[in-house]
Amino acid sequence: MAERKVLLITHPNREETWQAAEELVSSLGTTIQFFSTAPRAMPGVVSVDPSALPSGIELAVVFGGDGTILRAAEIVHSHGIPILGVNLGHVGFLAQLDRPSMGRLASLIQDKTFTTEERLMVSYEIIRDQKVAATGFALNEVVVESPKPEMVELFVHVDDRPLSLWGCDGVLIATPTGSTAYAFSAGGPVLWPSVDAMVLLPLAAHALFSRPMVVATSSTIGIDVESPAAVLAADGYRRIELREGDRVRIFASKERIKLAHIDDSLFTDRLVAKFQLPVEGWRGK
Repeated sequence: MAERKVLLITHPNREETWQAAEELVSSLGTTIQFFSTAPRAMPGVVSVDPSALPSGIELAVVFGGDGTILRAAEIVHSHGIPILGVNLGHVGFLAQLDRPSMGRLASLIQDKTFTTEERLMVSYEIIRDQKVAATGFALNEVVVESPKPEMVELFVHVDDRPLSLWGCDGVLIATPTGSTAYAFSAGGPVLWPSVDAMVLLPLAAHALFSRPMVVATSSTIGIDVESPAAVLAADGYRRIELREGDRVRIFASKERIKLAHIDDSLFTDRLVAKFQLPVEGWRGK
């Protein structure tokens, strides 16, 4: 058996992600031992339980869009395994390669010509009846929002100092990675990945002051639920029901996720490419 180990993570319902993974395995199957967390069997690939990954995995290759990469982060973040995304989704801001680049992907895995970058994550605690009722993490964002199409009242404080009581659709706390996702669509600022900060963003608040704010990672953000019910959503898919009187504490996680890079292109270049920003023909070009 090959000594080098690579984990494959695919979108659960998209056939093209399976085809791309199988293409990679056929290229490198004799030199790399591949593992997969998916229930569907793949020739030359060992199926493993996501909660019991084997040791020594050097890379997780994720086939899909940003949503698949976020789910992959849940599987690998505690193991320190870098994630390399192959975009078969839409914008694919977290991905490094597109589907036609499979030959390049095989070469960079074979030659180990990828680098890694650590990204900030946030952790959350739900305090209920003065006890910790639930904990979790997010790579992109944590949102406390209304479970129904109506406003929710949320009291926000930073480092135990009151900030504001908002009647709003919700309050979003994003990492620099998440600043180009939901937070971006909601009018928040883009943070470069090297910025050690969190975005605090009220969503459609009925208030004179509802601007997005940037908070240091040394701070803890608290959100008290003042309405009969609310929902916490972490990275858009892990959801927990909240009750009136619950407090959500959000802070920088001690763990960081590792993202693999195939070249040394700057974040500015990726921003321009992904959002198709107009740079040609400008003064000085």
